[in-house]
Amino acid sequence: MLDLGIDALVDGYRRRAFSPVDVMTAVLDRAAALQPTLNPFAAIDEDGALAAARDSEARWGAGTPLGVLDGIPIAVKDLMPTKGMPTRQGSRAIAPDAIPRVDAPPAARCREAGALIFAKATTSEFGNKIVTESPLNGITRNPWNADRTSGGSSGGSAVAVATGLGPVAIATDGGGSIRIPSCWCGVVGFKPSYKRVPTFALEGFGSLSNVGPMARSVADAALLLNVMTRPFAGDWQATPADGRDYRKNLTEGVRGLRIAYSPDLGIAKVQDDIAAAVAKAAAALAEQGAVVEQVSVPPLQGYIESRLHSIQWMVNLAHLLKQFTPEQRALIDPDTVELADIGAQFPASVLAEALATRERLGREMHAFFTRHDLLICPTFHVEAPGVPGLPVELREAPRFTSWCNQTMQPAASIPCGFTRSGMPIGLQIIGPRYADALVLRAAAAYEAARGPFPMPS
Repeated sequence: MLDLGIDALVDGYRRRAFSPVDVMTAVLDRAAALQPTLNPFAAIDEDGALAAARDSEARWGAGTPLGVLDGIPIAVKDLMPTKGMPTRQGSRAIAPDAIPRVDAPPAARCREAGALIFAKATTSEFGNKIVTESPLNGITRNPWNADRTSGGSSGGSAVAVATGLGPVAIATDGGGSIRIPSCWCGVVGFKPSYKRVPTFALEGFGSLSNVGPMARSVADAALLLNVMTRPFAGDWQATPADGRDYRKNLTEGVRGLRIAYSPDLGIAKVQDDIAAAVAKAAAALAEQGAVVEQVSVPPLQGYIESRLHSIQWMVNLAHLLKQFTPEQRALIDPDTVELADIGAQFPASVLAEALATRERLGREMHAFFTRHDLLICPTFHVEAPGVPGLPVELREAPRFTSWCNQTMQPAASIPCGFTRSGMPIGLQIIGPRYADALVLRAAAAYEAARGPFPMPS
């Protein structure tokens, strides 16, 4: 049962081949077995999950499911408020009794559709790192090799999906935090256009932050996106809801689409086996009728050197940590405190220059996408590194992912092979702002050409 996607689970419930209680019990059993090694969860609500599963079972028995996710187990990243469950954001500075009384809008929409929210997925503290390690929860490890990182900051969500602890999970992305762990754990991750998914204020990183789905298939990611994009009046920045079904056009293919392909975006040296896998994926899209052109991406030249993302990140982190007392700050990861302290020292002129650079980048990438429908590249330029810690050369804004947060564009990571050491590789598919459906459609086309991607043993 735990290998099945949403449609197969729902079909099983409808035919009474198995029940939501059967599935939820199996998820909890597997979670108990994997938690000591992989550590995907910060909290598990076993009693609440089984009670919700019994309610779902009764609805299916009566032929009255709540919605498209009725009986589907879902983990929610621990940055997101979740009713009745601790939300500590990976930090010892947040008390164990920090239990929200209401769900954040994406979790609320899933619960309204019948989802069984059973766990809080681990995150790096405040979502600050591209690895999922925190003083509170320790290390979340990669299901393909437990000596490697799962990636971050949505590592727990990625591990849960990869190992069958629910077919989908809710995650957040402020610079690559959905796409990087999806890449390194071998699952589908989608960062929507900014505010396509209505939210509360989450990690405190303003217009860099996004909520999106992780899944084992593009179709399941699209279905979860359908649910999470339902209106929420409390988010004044949210993209107006248009009732779009992101599953509707997934099978239309890529014939005639103008796809720009860059092996390295001109900003990183890509590991050779990753470069080869992404080149093969580009060829697969061309074989399906896309007009694939290898290009340079001039607007991204100098992106890392500008420190555009890093400056905003550190300033936002400084603002976030202002809420804590000196005693609480002493409990926070010293790396996080150091970045916040640097951010607090930046003069206003430095931030203003960063925002002006962001405006220019957005304008130039907008022009780039008048000539191309999509851009494809690696999700990350190297395979998942070992744990603990993060190599010095990776302690920067993620080169291939963070600029999409600056320009508010939709981007997906989809598995496209394995490195020589057996670690998953991600193909990143990027579209112009609001072209979320087109990105998912291209991802589905590649997924169909690639064929099934295995789960870790």
